[in-house]
Amino acid sequence: MGTIENIIENYDIKDISIATACSHSSLQIFNGAKKEGFKTVGIAIKSRPEFYDAFPLAKPDEFIVVEDYKKINDYAEEFYKRNAIIIPHGSFVEYMGAENFLKLNIPTFGNKAVLEWESDREKERKWLESAGLKMPQIIEDARDIDKPVIVKYYGAKGGKGFFIAKDYKDFKKKIEKDKPYIIQEFLIGTRYYIHYFYSPIKKEGYRVAKGCLELLSIDRRDEANIDEAHRLGSMSELEEMGIQPSFVVTGNIPIVMRESLLPKVFEMGKRVVEKSYELFGGIIGPFCLETVVTDELEIKVFEISARIVAGTNLYISGSPYSDLIQPGLSTGQRIAQEIKMAIEMDKLNEILT
Repeated sequence: MGTIENIIENYDIKDISIATACSHSSLQIFNGAKKEGFKTVGIAIKSRPEFYDAFPLAKPDEFIVVEDYKKINDYAEEFYKRNAIIIPHGSFVEYMGAENFLKLNIPTFGNKAVLEWESDREKERKWLESAGLKMPQIIEDARDIDKPVIVKYYGAKGGKGFFIAKDYKDFKKKIEKDKPYIIQEFLIGTRYYIHYFYSPIKKEGYRVAKGCLELLSIDRRDEANIDEAHRLGSMSELEEMGIQPSFVVTGNIPIVMRESLLPKVFEMGKRVVEKSYELFGGIIGPFCLETVVTDELEIKVFEISARIVAGTNLYISGSPYSDLIQPGLSTGQRIAQEIKMAIEMDKLNEILT
């Protein structure tokens, strides 16, 4: 195995394949790649998933079946033969594990260095706060809890591993002591997940850093069981019934934000991108700011996801925002377009790591 740059130099750029793990946002990624004329490769565990047969416009042209996502490097030659570029998504990174993902020796869309800043909650906060974004207050000592807080374990995905605590006694009852965690103020407002795309090579549009920033879509999340449990009573009544509110994401809901907030949305995305260049060489491609909008129309950011998020699956045929860039444009197709543009401009090295 050589460096990623050497591997790309040996690729036949007229025969590039787009590959991703068969989960999360893969249907959208494969569909978008096909729309841009790329071959597609599904990465599956132990056997080929049959459900893709039901979706011919998103079915991979072929599959590479592996024993374990953590061992994808063992199959690198199979990817090289197909001139494959891997598109990471949330499940892909989670299945591989951060350490293995950083060692992935197959050309991958985006900047892998972002993972260090996204997965460490202290570094993530440093990035976002130094970019001038407003974030929920951190409670350093659980004994200081005097209002509702949300406790998040490091690395928790899809809302699993979050819980609400009202006070120190409540916190002690619920905490798993062997796991690292962070305590944040529980923000009251509406939750909006804002889907951006940053291109370092496209020059027209909303200019940011070396390239341009796009707003592709916005969603909300359905979370079990917090979104429905309130029908049974108050939080204390639920707990008396033995029901603990949880935040596991089960689906997504489309959202259009009031237009007067869009200047703030773009300014936030711009600051995040510009700060990313200072910290780790720049974020590339799709990312999501997870926000709460208060009744005073203040936008607070509680997390960033630095790759395609599942909420974009709502918009395989375009969103009210992406339709104003190109009708029917999905995030999956926008990724494929960026790769196509980089090939035409001889700039693949600028968007792959």
